Amino acid sequence: MTTTLNQTERSDDNLMAIVAELGPKFAERAAGHDVEGSFVAENFQEMRERKLFSAAIPVELGGGGASHAGMCQVLRELAHYDGATALSFSMHSHLLATLCYRVRNSMMPSSEPALRKIAAEELVLVSTGASDWLDGSGELTKVEDGYRLTGRKIFGSGSPAGDLLLTMGVYQDPEAGPTVMHFAVNMHDDGVTVTDDWDTLGMRGTGSNSVQINDVFIPEAGISLSRTQGAWHKFFDIISPLAFSMIMSVYQGIAESARNIAVEQAKKKAEDTMVQGEVGAMENELLTVQCSVAEMVRIASEDTPPTVEKSDLIFRHKTIAANAAIRTVEKAMAVSGGQA
Repeated sequence: MTTTLNQTERSDDNLMAIVAELGPKFAERAAGHDVEGSFVAENFQEMRERKLFSAAIPVELGGGGASHAGMCQVLRELAHYDGATALSFSMHSHLLATLCYRVRNSMMPSSEPALRKIAAEELVLVSTGASDWLDGSGELTKVEDGYRLTGRKIFGSGSPAGDLLLTMGVYQDPEAGPTVMHFAVNMHDDGVTVTDDWDTLGMRGTGSNSVQINDVFIPEAGISLSRTQGAWHKFFDIISPLAFSMIMSVYQGIAESARNIAVEQAKKKAEDTMVQGEVGAMENELLTVQCSVAEMVRIASEDTPPTVEKSDLIFRHKTIAANAAIRTVEKAMAVSGGQA
């Protein structure tokens, strides 16, 4: 039976039912996408049909009303089936979480119209934050009522299916100096081209292509934030817990999947003390991942003001979790031996 979120069934459990329905099909396709170097377009379409891309939007704005912790659980579970789909979805999800935060905290300009549109049309958001970060990229030229943007954005995960590029550009303000401005770009604009340059082993399905932007108009009213180039801004204290708790939930799911495969392989050599030792070491590394990610999700779910101290803690947990996830998979491969 097909499970779809509707106005009366909005719990996180409903989301997990959808993942349980879609996941096995995603797992069947995963290896093929990596061999072909193709984007997980069919997976995204099925997720759109189940309204997963609007799941975290408040119910009153037309979405599913899912909690942040619930979305992290969805991402973790999706990663058990297909890491590429989960990772690409996490990029959309953390952008959506930030827009929802703005609405909950009455930040201006309001994100409510954007959220209503995303919910109504099940739009896919694409991020360029990983490559832009504090400095930003892309040249903004001042024109009447706005700016013209030209630049190349890399690591645009989900870009083949993207509708809105949430990005930034740099304006050489004659008074304030280099200023980074944040805004959305319509991915279907004639000046936007998704290049086919993504070919990374194990992640080919994410479709993290570069996005070329040529002379695209950005209206003045569309600027959501202006900040000094290269300087830390409170915006990053908002987005860091939201984004990295979601992204690292994916890597936790991948590590858990590797562990599960390795344990099945280890059953064939259950009496081998060396294998037993490797399995124990693997379990310890995975526990480290799980504990750090759980703390990241807890911090991101707190109803308290964002602070630099919270961001610092998030980045430390991110480092701990990422390193432990790598070691978990390394141990899983050692346990599996030549079959890995």
